[in-house]
Amino acid sequence: MAEKVQGPKSYFPSIEKTYGLPIDYWMKILKKAKIEKHMEMVTFLKNEHGMGHGHANALVMVFRAENS
Repeated sequence: MAEKVQGPKSYFPSIEKTYGLPIDYWMKILKKAKIEKHMEMVTFLKNEHGMGHGHANALVMVFRAENS
């Protein structure tokens, strides 16, 4: 039996369903934005891409963990 995904990645299926784009797309957007601060990245996703706070925060948390 597959282990249940926990933490910020547990939001990924909902993000893909809600916005119709794969997680890889959002990771590339964050990389291209060249924003360094967590909350500035969250605000960018919310303001420029209409993303909800929880989804934006989850993406930024994973992005920063994997790209630090």
